[in-house]
Amino acid sequence: MTARPSEGVEPAATPPSGGPVRVRDADRTRAEILEVATAEFADRGYAGARVNEIADKLSTTKRMIYYYFGGKEQLYVAVLEQAYNRIRGLEQQVDVEHLDPVEAIRELAGLTFDHHEAHPEFIRLVSIENIHRAEHITRSEVLSGLATPALDVLGRILERGRDAGVFRDDVDALDVHQVISAFCVFRTANRHTFGAIFGRDVLDPARREHQRRMLGDLVVDWLTVR
Repeated sequence: MTARPSEGVEPAATPPSGGPVRVRDADRTRAEILEVATAEFADRGYAGARVNEIADKLSTTKRMIYYYFGGKEQLYVAVLEQAYNRIRGLEQQVDVEHLDPVEAIRELAGLTFDHHEAHPEFIRLVSIENIHRAEHITRSEVLSGLATPALDVLGRILERGRDAGVFRDDVDALDVHQVISAFCVFRTANRHTFGAIFGRDVLDPARREHQRRMLGDLVVDWLTVR
């Protein structure tokens, strides 16, 4: 049995030439593996991705990747966890408590808009996982705990808006999250088919601010008491 390295250090690997042993920080190694694996799974899907190809791109071995993640499925789940953690972390960090409820909703909608446009690989991963009926996500203890903090932020904004008599009271945080996500996911997931059919690139930089404002207007108009 191969001995595990000390905490924070990658297992030593001796090059075929017999050169000096290279020792690198384990966290950095994990991050590099996840970066390449994210692109591989997003481009090829879970079934089509090959751990050997990920290893080749990293100039390492399949065995080394399995050392850190255990197997292909565990690596894929780790990729999903990192992707969801990124957007959930942004949602929790954004400072909206000082904004009035309407502007706070616009801020959160804009944050999701910006994130999804900047990370098309996230949209592809979500689409791939839906093809698999979320079977991998449901096995992740990390992902099961991410929903509540994000919805709490939205919930507090809605509560302030209702208290001020601005927002309707028959909508909850998950409703709002669904509407925002639907718009933002559509732009990236359906960019090419939409463009081929209608002749408009929904990610055209010239229309970006128009689209971003449109999302905010849609959500705020829907929430506002008449």
